[in-house]
Amino acid sequence: MLFSDSFEREYLSGNCYDAYKRLGCHTVTERDKGRARSGFSDAPVRLSFYVYAPGAISVRVAGDFNSWGGSSYPADTMFRSDNGFWYTEIEALPENTLYKYMITGADGSVRFKADPYAVTSELRPGTASVATDLHKFTWSDAEWNKNRSSADTYASPVNIYEIHAGSWRRGRIPGIDYEKNWQEAEAQRADEPFLNYREIADELSAYLTEMNYTHVELMPLCEHPLDDSWGYQTGSYYALTSRFGTPEDFMYFVDRMHRSGIGVIMDWVPGHFCKDESYLYKFDGTFLYEYGEENKRENPLWGTANLDYSKNFVKNFMISNAAYWLSEYHIDGLRIDAVANIIYYDYNCMHRIRPLNAYGGNENLEAALFLRELNTAVHGLVPGAVMIAEDSSTYPGVTAKPEWGGLGFDYKWNMGWMNDTLEYMSLSPAERVNYHNKMTFAMMYAHTERFMLSLSHDETVHGKKTLIDKMYGDLDTKFSEYRAYLLYMICHPGKKLLFMGSEFGQIMEWRFYEALEWKMLLYPSHGMLKEYTKALNGIYLIEKSLYAGDFSQNGFRWIDADDRERNVYSFIRQDPENDRDFLIVLCNFSDRTYDDFRLGVPRFCDYSIIFRSSGSDGTEECDGGLLTGAEDLYSSYIRPKPEGESSMPFHIKLKLNAYCGLIIKPFFRY
Repeated sequence: MLFSDSFEREYLSGNCYDAYKRLGCHTVTERDKGRARSGFSDAPVRLSFYVYAPGAISVRVAGDFNSWGGSSYPADTMFRSDNGFWYTEIEALPENTLYKYMITGADGSVRFKADPYAVTSELRPGTASVATDLHKFTWSDAEWNKNRSSADTYASPVNIYEIHAGSWRRGRIPGIDYEKNWQEAEAQRADEPFLNYREIADELSAYLTEMNYTHVELMPLCEHPLDDSWGYQTGSYYALTSRFGTPEDFMYFVDRMHRSGIGVIMDWVPGHFCKDESYLYKFDGTFLYEYGEENKRENPLWGTANLDYSKNFVKNFMISNAAYWLSEYHIDGLRIDAVANIIYYDYNCMHRIRPLNAYGGNENLEAALFLRELNTAVHGLVPGAVMIAEDSSTYPGVTAKPEWGGLGFDYKWNMGWMNDTLEYMSLSPAERVNYHNKMTFAMMYAHTERFMLSLSHDETVHGKKTLIDKMYGDLDTKFSEYRAYLLYMICHPGKKLLFMGSEFGQIMEWRFYEALEWKMLLYPSHGMLKEYTKALNGIYLIEKSLYAGDFSQNGFRWIDADDRERNVYSFIRQDPENDRDFLIVLCNFSDRTYDDFRLGVPRFCDYSIIFRSSGSDGTEECDGGLLTGAEDLYSSYIRPKPEGESSMPFHIKLKLNAYCGLIIKPFFRY
C-alpha cells in the first residue's frame, strides 16, 4: 500500500503545485510503484487510485468491473491514511475503464463521485471518469515553447480570435446532399455533428493564418454536464471534455496551432463549479471544496457553488490544475472567468445576509491571495505563459505584481471600453455629440492596468444583438460604421480580442448549438467585411507602432479628443523606441463628409493614407487595393502646411468620408 505522508502534508499545507501527478488514477509498475507514469502500452501491473475525502466513512472504486459496487472485486475497497486520503491499487484494467468513487459520507449516504483528478470523462450524459494514458502523443513544438519563454508579449502584437469549439464549424449529416438539398440541411443545422479536435485544428489553423490572427482563445474545455452552460459550469477540472475527442486529439490541436505560429489560450473558471451530484459538490458528504456558509457557498445567479479558498488544499487543487493545462497540453495562457465573483463575496449576491471579511469589507481576502499565488506559480513554472483576467470590477492592481500588492495578471479585459464604445456606436450621429467622451474616456485610465480590448461572446447573445447589429442605422450604414469601429479598436492602445463570426458580420446572435452562418460570405457586404478584417489585422501585424507602445506613456497621444460637433477623433500611435515610427489615426463617426478636413500633424514630412475603412468615394471598396491588392497604397503623398492645427505644429488637408476611419503614415525624405 502506498501512502506518502510527506506529499499529503505538503498538499494540505498549500505548497504542492503538481498534485495531479500523484492524486487520481495512474498506472503502477513493480519497478517504481506510484511514481512511474509509463502508460497502458507498457502493460502496467495495476492501477492506483488516490483521493482526498476526509469526511468519508468508506470509499470504494466502482465500475463495470465490479457492477458499479454491486459485487466484490479484489482491492476495490480503499484504505484511509491519517490525513484523510484514500488509496488502493487494482490489478491491471484495460485502458478506457470507466470508474467512480463510491463514497459513504459521514451522514451515512452513499454518493458515486467522478474522480476530481480524472483526465478524461465519459461523454455526456454519462459522468464516469475514464482511466486514460495521457502520455502517448509526440510533440513537435519545442521551438515554439523555447521562443515563447523569452518573448515579450507586452511589446508584441496580440490579436485573439475567440471561438466555441462546438459551433465554429460543424460536420455534415450523413445521407444529406448539401448541394442539392441545402434546404433540408439548413433545417437540420442543430443536428450536425461536432468536429473532432483534429478536424478543427486543420481548418482553424489555416483560417487564423489567412486572417492574420496571433492567438486563438477557446471557451472552457473542462468537462461539463450541460451544453447550454458553454463550459462555464465546470464538472471535472482536469478532464478535457470528450465532446470533441480525446486528450491526444487536443494535443494535436495545440501542436498544430503552434506549428502554424498561433498561440492557444483557454478559458478557465476557478471561481465556481456546477452542483451536479456526480462532481465536487458535497464530495465526501461534507462541503469539502466549497464554503460551509450558505451565503458564501451558494451562487444563485448561476446555480453553482463557490470554491473555498480559505482551504489550502483547494488552492493546491486549482493551482495544480492551471499548471496541468499549461504543462501537459502546452497551452500558452489562461483567461480567468468572472474574477469579480472570486475577489468579492457579494458579487451578484442574492442572499439576505451578505458575507463580510474579518475587517468588515466585502473583499474575499483569501481568494485574492489565491490569485496572487496562482499567477506567481504559473509564471515561475511555465515561463512565457500569459494570465488574463476577465474582471468587470474596479479592484485595483489586477495586473500589478504580487510583491507590490497586485494580483499579478498579465492582462485585464477592458470591460469599460467595450461598454462605452458600443453604447456610443448604437447612437445616432446627432446623439453622439452629447456622448463624445464614451470613445475617449478609456485613455483616462489606460495606464492603470495592462488592458485587453475585448469584444467577446458575451456581446453577441441574450438579446444584446451581434456586434454589427449594435451599430446605428440601416444595414449599409451599419457596415460602414462597423468597419470604422474595428479600425478604431485595432489602433487603440491595448491587446485585442474578437469573437468568431464578428469578422464577417454575422447578423444572427450566436447559437451554441449550431455552426456560424458561413453562408453569409456569399453576400458581398459580408465577404468584403471578412477581407477587410483580414487586411486590418495585417496592418496591425506589420506596423510596430500599433502594439509596441500599448503600455507606455509615449505610445499614444491625442491630436484632437474634443471634436464632438463633428463626431471626429484623431490620435497618434507611436513606437516608444523610434520617434519616426508613428501612425496617425483619424475616425469620423458622423454621417457627414468633410471635403477639406484640416488634420494636425506632428512632423514636417510627407504623409500617405495607408488604410481606410471605406473607399475615397464613400463606398465599401477600399481604394488603394486593400481588398484586391491591385494598387499601391503608398503612391499618393500629402505635404503638410506650416500652420498648426489642434495640438500639432503643422497640418494636412484631406477628404474625410462619413463613417470612415483612416490610418496615415509619415514618410521621411532624409
